[in-house]
Amino acid sequence: MSESDPHFRYEPDPDHPGWSTWALRDETRFNALLGKMLVRQDGDLARVRMFPERKHSNLADIVHGAITLGFIDVSLFAAARVFGVLGRGPALTLDLSTQFIGAGQLDRPLDAEVELLRETGRLLFLRGIVHQDDAKVAAFAGTIRIQR
Repeated sequence: MSESDPHFRYEPDPDHPGWSTWALRDETRFNALLGKMLVRQDGDLARVRMFPERKHSNLADIVHGAITLGFIDVSLFAAARVFGVLGRGPALTLDLSTQFIGAGQLDRPLDAEVELLRETGRLLFLRGIVHQDDAKVAAFAGTIRIQR
């Protein structure tokens, strides 16, 4: 991804060596609700990280399911950009299947490990898992359509 992208900030994060900040420049958009997000490529996987806060919790003091779903959706796009298969143009989620496995806790980062299964030119097929350390939170698969 180009550092001169007009819509995204993508630059090394000084507080997290080996990670890059990934954020929309327009902080009035949905992504800002998720807070600080980091990305990096680990071999064939893209890793996307968010830092849960109290505003992301439900009444059980765990990460709200809607936050987990939103994080997964945004992770598909962040990963596609890290892989270099999604340019500057618009794209949209065609489908997203999620299986909740466990509760996300507020005291440590949530990581989405995303794998690109196939790229057809206009479609990207991805899958992954959200976890905190060794605890699995959710598994997912999604399809992105690139608009030309």
